[in-house]
Amino acid sequence: MRTPFKAASIQFNPKLNRRNANIRELKSRVKQAAEQGAKLIVTPEMATTGYHYLDRSAISTYVDTIPGLTTDQFSEIAEEYNVYIVIGMAEEDLETGLYYNSAALVGPEGFIGKYRKIHQWVVENYWSCWGDTGCPVYETQIGKIAMIICQDSTYLESARLAAVNGADILCFPTNSSSASISMLQHWAEMNGLYVVSANRSDKEEDFQMIGASAIWSPYGHKVVEAPISRVEEGSGPDRVMGKINPAHYQNPAKDRLLERRMDSYKDLMLFLGPWDYTKNTQSRHIKAAAVQYEPVIGNKEINLNKVIQLIEEKVEEDVQLIVLPEVSVIGPVKTKKKQDIHDYAETDDGPTIREMKRLAKEKKVHIVFGFAEKELPHYYNSAVLISPVGEVIGKHRKIHLDDWDEHWATPGNQIFITPVNGFGRVGMMIGYDAVFPEVASVLAVKRADMICVPTSWNGQYGVELAMNEKMFAKPYPDGTVSTWDAVAKGAQSFTIVANFVGTEHDFKGRSAIYNLDQNYTEDETVITSGKEQEVLVNSFHTMKTDWWLDQEKLILTRRTAFYKPLVTREPPFF
Repeated sequence: MRTPFKAASIQFNPKLNRRNANIRELKSRVKQAAEQGAKLIVTPEMATTGYHYLDRSAISTYVDTIPGLTTDQFSEIAEEYNVYIVIGMAEEDLETGLYYNSAALVGPEGFIGKYRKIHQWVVENYWSCWGDTGCPVYETQIGKIAMIICQDSTYLESARLAAVNGADILCFPTNSSSASISMLQHWAEMNGLYVVSANRSDKEEDFQMIGASAIWSPYGHKVVEAPISRVEEGSGPDRVMGKINPAHYQNPAKDRLLERRMDSYKDLMLFLGPWDYTKNTQSRHIKAAAVQYEPVIGNKEINLNKVIQLIEEKVEEDVQLIVLPEVSVIGPVKTKKKQDIHDYAETDDGPTIREMKRLAKEKKVHIVFGFAEKELPHYYNSAVLISPVGEVIGKHRKIHLDDWDEHWATPGNQIFITPVNGFGRVGMMIGYDAVFPEVASVLAVKRADMICVPTSWNGQYGVELAMNEKMFAKPYPDGTVSTWDAVAKGAQSFTIVANFVGTEHDFKGRSAIYNLDQNYTEDETVITSGKEQEVLVNSFHTMKTDWWLDQEKLILTRRTAFYKPLVTREPPFF
């Protein structure tokens, strides 16, 4: 059994065009961390050269091969101190003459491997080719190590590739103003990885990096985090150090990898680029509501009356969309036999569905309603989208089943989008589906403007966000849950979550409407309490075409050629 060890993030600020000086200083910082007991040391993105280069000729003097002179120098330190070092650097491929934004891994045995940044930001596109290595994982004495770089974390697929390929630790060199590091807690918890992030804390050209280098545990807990640092506040600490415990390499998120339903994710591989004629091209003003209440498990009549009363009394007239919790009027019924669900289940035209159709028509509103669906010989945990004219126009059958519904429900196998004229494209997932980022990726590919998530969540996954609040123009509200924020930000789609409350079954509430980026202050994330029956109402505008990232930019920059390990049992091709 491996013993716990220290990891260090070097918060180093290189000088542009000063490679040799940068390497000398960086080596000194790395040695200091090694002398303090660190066994894994991660440096920032482009740590040997600085970041802003206008073209290939501007950086040509400062690139190096991997392996090469730079890795040789750090390998000497790795051998002397018996440590592993990740170096963010500009790479030249001698065979092709091409340049890459890369990270190199060296250890006591010398050069181990490298990663070339797959998803690039604007600046490096002027000189760097997009990476072609995939997301390799390297076996070491301290665990299996993968690397991704900065902008990669914006994409659900990047950290997922590391997890699927077997990583224990994800090393993350970055030059971040907040966007890329804001997703690291999500990816740590969702993928069961230690994440070791090394950021800069200075200003280069007009771009401000904010520090906040951090280590996150596979459970999404903050091991250590540097303060937010800006020019007016000083450069912050030289490094942060925290403990990695190999006993946590195996964890619930790693176990969930075995529950992935790869046949349902095949559309994740599609590249629906600028010629996607099905996408919505117009921003819409949407007013949506999430209904949160305490159910009496299994009592349709009481629950139905409670839902109707809440909608009648609390939902404003101009609301266009109402989302109800998972299996909305029976709750998560626990039974060991499929036949025991029979009396609760109904067809698309069953009595509670008819009541929801009536209510949708009366209120002139779209309703997302969860129910136990009967299509003999099968039963499904389903949700339907009902139109304002009282018709079922969309359906999702839960793909990933919980321990309470796996005994009676047949898993669904498809991920649909419902286009609604004058309203937008609506996607759905149910409860546990949200834990699998592949589902949100498919909904992004299919251009969902909104994602509705009926759930019966009692804390079995997800953690409350714990990044430094100074990272955002507007802090996340208390109670923000990583799982659903990951869906919204990863798919660039407003996400409406409806959950139960109630101490008897320990439902956690926190129904919410999640924004696409908390630094975008025109709209905001709003969340209910964890205890009270409420109807949460919020307005937002879909399609943030004036922001640094939107769904269109996300779609156009996905690197589908490298996502194959997410949808097939074949080994990675790199």
